[in-house]
Amino acid sequence: MTIPPDPRRTIAELKELRALTGDDNGAQRVAFTPVWVATRAWLQKKLAAIPGLEMHRDAAGNFWATLHGEGDRALLIGGHMDSVPNGGWLDGCLNVLAGVEILRRLHSQYNGKPPVTVRLVDWADEEGARFGKSLFGSSACAGSLSMDEARGLVDQQGVRLPEALAAVGIEFQRVKDSRAELKNAAAYLELHIEQGPVLLDLDLPLGAVLGTFGVERHAITFHGQAAHSGSTPMNRRKDAFLAAGKMGQEIYRITDRNGGVCTIGSCTTKPGIVTSVVEECRITLDQRHLDAAALARMLAEAQRASERFAVEGNVRVAWERLWQIDPRPFHSELIALCDESIKETCGVSHRLPSGPLHDAAEVCGAGVPTVMMFVQSLHGISHNKIEDTKEAHLEMCVIAFDKLATKAIGWIQSARKT
Repeated sequence: MTIPPDPRRTIAELKELRALTGDDNGAQRVAFTPVWVATRAWLQKKLAAIPGLEMHRDAAGNFWATLHGEGDRALLIGGHMDSVPNGGWLDGCLNVLAGVEILRRLHSQYNGKPPVTVRLVDWADEEGARFGKSLFGSSACAGSLSMDEARGLVDQQGVRLPEALAAVGIEFQRVKDSRAELKNAAAYLELHIEQGPVLLDLDLPLGAVLGTFGVERHAITFHGQAAHSGSTPMNRRKDAFLAAGKMGQEIYRITDRNGGVCTIGSCTTKPGIVTSVVEECRITLDQRHLDAAALARMLAEAQRASERFAVEGNVRVAWERLWQIDPRPFHSELIALCDESIKETCGVSHRLPSGPLHDAAEVCGAGVPTVMMFVQSLHGISHNKIEDTKEAHLEMCVIAFDKLATKAIGWIQSARKT
């Protein structure tokens, strides 16, 4: 007999966590800070009430709770307890606490020994709020973390990442040893608030996630010539800002043709005074798409456009890659199981990509079959104290996520037999 989870308990625990780690400005669970350490201690107490659960922290600071099953092949359920400063009450922690409820249900149903091993992970520093490097714990575990890049990261107080890790008992040089945690991973599930407005606009509570967008992030610098703003005729100017400004409209046309999303997030000019034509204009371009070929087209079209605008304005243009990650399409069979679980819970589902990155992207990139489930976000807003989700939808997502875990266990068993 399947014993149902208690989603009301999950909601109560989310509210308890909000009271413990938030203030009038929102959640304050920034990774590697005292509040984050206290959050981990609170989580450990919740998990300690499940008899026989094995708990440990790996070399990268990820926290694991393992319910050993009949076999070593493991279902992983992941999330993160850290937040951005002044963050929302659900981002990341909903995933983990729904996972806690699934562990409780499985322990009760199978008398402490489910058909496969089930492991809940709280990834360390998913947000990257303090050091500007997102997905720290999961990228270390996946083996994709650049140690040279991470070694040089510094927070606003001048503290280096290795020092911050040492303060909470994590040895920087060993963080990639956490790779061993994925040895027997057969599937990875993650639940998350959508953070955007797609499900809200469709008036749907839940969605199955197709994968995470690939990202191309570049700085584009146009080089012109400074000149007096009063004495230089318009037709004689080499205005770097004019070329950069044309890019602002062009990226919307590029997305109209290819889909995905493009954003110019910053713009700086030199000399940056009101009496001078702009000599240098640097903009940052973020391009995202679930399809690798479409993402490559978007990048190529943006590069050609920048060169065209440079010629038109009699200026030069240079590109600098800031960061890149390939699209991470999720496992088709797990997406279908996620879809089924949602339909069984609320009657209708919707498949959508994830624009934001999540730890699931790193686990997927490490070769573990992966899927995510989204629950609707009110206002389509996250990383903000007004972040919220209807309680009825929270209940649905815990129920549907539990169904997905059950189906994934069956899927792992079937795969082992074949």
